[in-house]
Amino acid sequence: MPAYWIAHVKVTDPARYDEYRALAPAAFAAHGAKFLARGGAGETFEGPDLDRHVVIEFPSLEAARSCYHSPEYQAARARREGAALVHVAIVEGVA
Repeated sequence: MPAYWIAHVKVTDPARYDEYRALAPAAFAAHGAKFLARGGAGETFEGPDLDRHVVIEFPSLEAARSCYHSPEYQAARARREGAALVHVAIVEGVA
């Protein structure tokens, strides 16, 4: 069953966030990820206005978790520290 990585982001330091964006795709590719939404036009109806929204499909919940905890993603995440406010959730899809 697929799983989805859902992230809401407010970039506060674009140059530093670009360092994250340069590294993170390798981790996603290594875990079979497919981007479904990636920072396009969006509108927040409830909650804080985090202006970048990302939805990534993984083949399974385990693949999504493995990606998040992988050394490659953690290295990218370290570059993002202090560059954005981020909320990330991983959810299992429905059959």
